[in-house]
Amino acid sequence: MAKYVCMGATLKCTFGMTPSSLMVTVPLRPMIQNKPKATIMDFAPMVNILPFGMCQSLSNPMVASATAAAMGTLTPMPCIPVIVAPWAPGGKQLITNMPALLDNCKLMCAYGGSISINMPGHTCDSQGK
Repeated sequence: MAKYVCMGATLKCTFGMTPSSLMVTVPLRPMIQNKPKATIMDFAPMVNILPFGMCQSLSNPMVASATAAAMGTLTPMPCIPVIVAPWAPGGKQLITNMPALLDNCKLMCAYGGSISINMPGHTCDSQGK
């Protein structure tokens, strides 16, 4: 059963080299273990979604340029997430009129990376208890 996600959840990108953390910046949300619950709208790059260390996607212009300069040797460059759509699919429960973020939701980076939730940020069951 899917779990609700809250502030501090651990995220992974298929092209990133290190994990990242989810930041929930909207105050006055329901809490799980004193951490605000996330919604599918918590997807803003550099606000909610922090960098994943170095990016290895050749769709990223910085990686493509550095790789070309290195005569075709893949050259990772700093990750700057480019997210253009909310998390999907989202939960049935609404939090501040938006679907809740569950640990089975995914995000897509414009550079081709699939972002998933490794750890939901709490140790509760699916009901947040």
